[in-house]
Parts: sequence; C-alpha cells; structure tokens
Amino acid sequence: MSGKIYSHIDKIPSGSASRKVTEGCLVLEGGAFRGLYSQGFMDAMMKAGINMQCTIGVSAGAMAGMNYVAGQIGRSARVNLRYRHDSRYVGIQAVRHNKGLIGFDFVFDGLKESDPFDGKRFFEPERRFVAVATNCLTGETEYFEKGHCTNIFHAIRASASMPYISKMVDIDGKPYLDGGCSCKIPYQWAIDQGFEKIVVIKTRHADYRKNLKKASETSLAHRIYHTHPEFAHVLEQSDAAYNHQCDELEQLAKEGRIYLVSPSVPMRISRLEKDMEKLGHLYARGYKDAKDQMEQLKAYLGMK
Repeated sequence: MSGKIYSHIDKIPSGSASRKVTEGCLVLEGGAFRGLYSQGFMDAMMKAGINMQCTIGVSAGAMAGMNYVAGQIGRSARVNLRYRHDSRYVGIQAVRHNKGLIGFDFVFDGLKESDPFDGKRFFEPERRFVAVATNCLTGETEYFEKGHCTNIFHAIRASASMPYISKMVDIDGKPYLDGGCSCKIPYQWAIDQGFEKIVVIKTRHADYRKNLKKASETSLAHRIYHTHPEFAHVLEQSDAAYNHQCDELEQLAKEGRIYLVSPSVPMRISRLEKDMEKLGHLYARGYKDAKDQMEQLKAYLGMK
C-alpha cells in the first residue's frame, strides 16, 4: 500500500535554474495531480538551461508554472509528493479554510519555512507568466499576467479551483473558476501573441480523447450552476472542445508550428490520485521523457 510520502522524494532534483532566458512560450495543461508529469519535464528543462521567456498555465499547470518561472527546480514535485495526504493541502482542513479541496493558503503561505517560494525572482520582468481562469458570469476564458493584474496569486487560485467542489474565487468583483472549464490547453493564446516557438506539455497520452457525456450527464452543470447559465453551457461543452484541441495540436505539431509533449507511456492516474508511488513514477516519466527528447527540443528552439 502506498505511503503518505513518495518513497524516493530525496531523489527529486533541487537548486536554482540558470537566469538565461529561452525565447518562446511554454504552454501547460492542467489535470490536478497528473500535472506531476509536466513537473518532471520542466525540472529536466531547467536542469538543461531551458527557461522559456513566457509560461502560460491552466489549473495545475498554473500552480507548477509559477515555480518554473521562479527557477525552483523540484519545488512543485516536492510539494505534491510530500503533502498530498496532508489535509492542509488536500482534505478537510483545506475545505475548512479555502472552501474547496485544495489548500491554497497552505501552498502560498504555509511553506515559507520548509520550502519557500522565490517571489522576488518570480516577479523579475525578464519572464512572463500567465494564469488562465474562467469567468463564471460570461463563461469566457480570461488571461491574468503577472505585473498586469491586481493579484496573480488570486488568479492562480481561481485557475486551479475545480468546478463542483470549489467556491468561486472573486477577482476584482467577478467570480472565477478553473481555467480548464473553458480552455484546457491555451496554445491559441501563445499563437495569437506571436510566439514563433511554442512548447506544449499535455498530461495525457497522445491518443487520449474524452468520452463525450450524455445529455442527462451534461444537465448536471445546469443544475449546479443554474444561476450562471453561460458558465454551465461552456462547462458542458468542455470535453468536446478538449478533443478538438487535441486534434488541432497534433496538426500544428506535424506542421512544425509547435513542439508537442505528452506522456510516452499511457499511465492510469486519476486527477486526485492517492497512490504516492504512482505519482512519483509519473514525475519520473516526465523527467525521463524530457531527457530522451532534449536534443530534439533544443533543435526546435534553436539552441546549440
């Protein structure tokens, strides 16, 4: 039976990434604890000196992306592989203090002594960071960029607040929830921003597509969010939109417009996976996939 902490957590790399900035944009899918795959891939990128000029993340992608921009190798993985079973992070204390399953207060404030976040480096202007959230009044995707929004950490909290089990997050008087409700993989934003080099990290195997819900199932969104009909509509359409995004990403990758990353081996990991060894193996898979692809990735990015 899995323990409360990953058995090889001491092997997670640590340290600070170099300050050399790599031109282009990194796009991060969410997926709750499936994000450990992305975290492994990003740690290998940092170890190899690949620190993208811009990072945009949804949900767990936003949570991990902030550590990548801060140059903190291994921090995202250490938090998830050490505290997954701490109720301050996931569980009753998180619900009590944050009105949702994830304890954002613990993530942002509770680790100042044991594994502090490098906010000073995160806010340096050389690198951009964007968190994606869904406006519950309009159902539209909104993009919050550090240095250009009221509070980027509130935006990250909103981005990672899962529907049905989380309270809406207020940002400037408007309610928001998980960015993945309206846009699970925000690659189009990177294209629209004019980035020539775009690296997209998915947390599902390349062949994965969602089974579209029956009408009786999709009505749940309208029952729960009947006071927010635009949000309910986009939520019920989110799986079909995701499948379309996956198809489009494959085409863009074939054209060489983006560099597309996904787990090289299908792994059965639930969004709220409890098995710490499975989560540790997922992180290791991301790290190994990055090492295996490093020369190809550097060639795409024009790095020597």
